[in-house]
Amino acid sequence: MKLSEVSLSHHYADLGDAFGTRIDPTPFENPRLIHVNPAVLRLLGINVREAQNPAWAQLGCGKELFPGSRPFAMKYTGHQFGVYNPDLGDGRALLLGEIEHGGAQWELHLKGAGKTPYSRFGDGRAVLRSTIREYLAGEALTGLGIPSTRALCLVGSDEPVTRERIESGAMLIRVAQSHIRFGHFEYFFYTRQLEALQKLIAFTCNRFLPEAAALEPAAQAEALLRHTVRSTADLVAGWQAVGFAHGVLNTDNMSIIGDTFDYGPYGFLDDYEPGFICNHSDHTGRYAFEQQPGVALWNLNALAHAFSAFVSTEALRDCLEEFQPHLIDSYAARMRAKLGLATEEDGDQQLCADLLQLLADARADYTLFFRALAHYRSERPPAALEALLPPAQHGALGHWLDHYDQRLAREDSDSRVRDCAMLAANPKFILRNYLAQKVIDAAEGGDYRPLQTLFDLLQSPFDEHPEHEVWAAAPPESGKHLPISCSS
Repeated sequence: MKLSEVSLSHHYADLGDAFGTRIDPTPFENPRLIHVNPAVLRLLGINVREAQNPAWAQLGCGKELFPGSRPFAMKYTGHQFGVYNPDLGDGRALLLGEIEHGGAQWELHLKGAGKTPYSRFGDGRAVLRSTIREYLAGEALTGLGIPSTRALCLVGSDEPVTRERIESGAMLIRVAQSHIRFGHFEYFFYTRQLEALQKLIAFTCNRFLPEAAALEPAAQAEALLRHTVRSTADLVAGWQAVGFAHGVLNTDNMSIIGDTFDYGPYGFLDDYEPGFICNHSDHTGRYAFEQQPGVALWNLNALAHAFSAFVSTEALRDCLEEFQPHLIDSYAARMRAKLGLATEEDGDQQLCADLLQLLADARADYTLFFRALAHYRSERPPAALEALLPPAQHGALGHWLDHYDQRLAREDSDSRVRDCAMLAANPKFILRNYLAQKVIDAAEGGDYRPLQTLFDLLQSPFDEHPEHEVWAAAPPESGKHLPISCSS
């Protein structure tokens, strides 16, 4: 499909005025195209050659609209840092419409599009720094096999935007199968718009749970909650396995279908720190790395409360009780893959827990250690692994490796098969904050080559790319714990 042939539908906006506000974007005067995502073009059924089309600069800032587009600011509410906020909604983004391709519907969402009725005191803009971080993050998690929103294109401008300093305005078109958040359901529940709540539940089931589409409202709501509990458990298990911290897990930042959603002050672990806090506004550590499973369950409880208008307390509790065992099973499977274990034994979780404690005590680099472990061949001394730990931890490492060798000896798989499997489960390249900042600094100076390089690496993070070793290196001490704010 050519870009000129793209036409959008607008099923969500057709739900009615209770669901948001029809409003046009506020475009940039002098937009400049920075990047178009070929992988997302393919996802949408658009010819990859269209990445060179100059029309993206206009479409990517709202100066032109796709045929059929009906820009729509979605209304929702949510719990922010545990406190209900009724005044939320799309304050700087607009749902442009949907494209159907490959049996799925993909929503296009223009982020940084200007003020809406839900902007509160905001300016409705995004900055180059934040759009680059989101643009890369979607590719990073997708490349790691974790569900995520993505971005179609990135557009910059000369428009000044005030954050902690004066920055350049930018926009991106976010792509997702759904932009419906936990907070959408909370909004209709707390404002007692129960017919609209039922309508939203039915709409979501029709799109993602067709087997529940013909059920009564109570059964639909229960089926949707159960589906969201499971998909959220899988999502969080993926985050914990790759060392990703979201940073702001408010209920308005949680996707009903289990995608990673609304990138802000996120961060990947450098040193293995269970208490890692990536958001410098999170003074209590509510959204620290190790707290994410518990916070996700808290948010699911808030969602379940919104469904209590239709579903009994007993049924809600039954749905929520699936979260922990599903999370544990999903996380255990991912960690067995990282350890090269094709079979399951009772002691595997303890073996993993002992390793994580060792990494925490040693403050070892999480990604580099597991990648080095993928190359481990029971050698003594394990020089490549010891190089990642302080000498005082070498004895503990050797003790753990003795247990690991014994466990590997009970595996039936061929060692070459295991080696390949471990390399496919332990990335060489991740989106470290210092790398993102390196790309941002270059882009703010007009050089987009580092953006392209890192973008390409994040799409194939398990490959060796020997010509790009510098992008796989541990950060300098100055590159760790960079202050990342919600405006990021």
